[in-house]
Parts: sequence; C-alpha cells; structure tokens
Amino acid sequence: MATDIIIHDKKDNVGVVVIEKITPKKESNSRIMEDDSSTNIQSIDEIPLGHKIAMVDLNEGDTILKYGHDIDKVVKTIKKGEHV
Repeated sequence: MATDIIIHDKKDNVGVVVIEKITPKKESNSRIMEDDSSTNIQSIDEIPLGHKIAMVDLNEGDTILKYGHDIDKVVKTIKKGEHV
C-alpha cells in the first residue's frame, strides 16, 4: 500500500500528508519513520499536501507533537482524522 501520511516519531500525535490531498472518509496508510512501521487512519476532512492530520483526538490545551517535539498547543478540540 502506498504511503499517504508520514509520521516522524512514535510520540507524534499528528502526521503530514505527502500526497496531493486526502479526501474525506479516505482510509489512508501512514508510515512511522522512527521504526518504519505503519498504521491506518480514516480522514474526516479534506487535507492538502503538506498539511497535518490529527492521529488521535486532541483537546483544548493539549500539546501538538511533531518530530517528537512540542510544536504548538490545541486551541479548539480536534478529532482523530481532522485537519490540524
């Protein structure tokens, strides 16, 4: 299966879309670069190339993790599969 989303670190709670776009309700394959494993996720929103998708439910005040590091805080609840 082709890779649609890249996750850099196993601790990351967002992934980056690496295809032109993910359409709503698309079952997408995600590659975790840290250990070369994979996981699947179903999108809720359309998400364009280079944008982030929530890999888990995120609540207001949660830390967004990318590359295993804090990149921002959640200001509004985001559901798994939504555009971040």
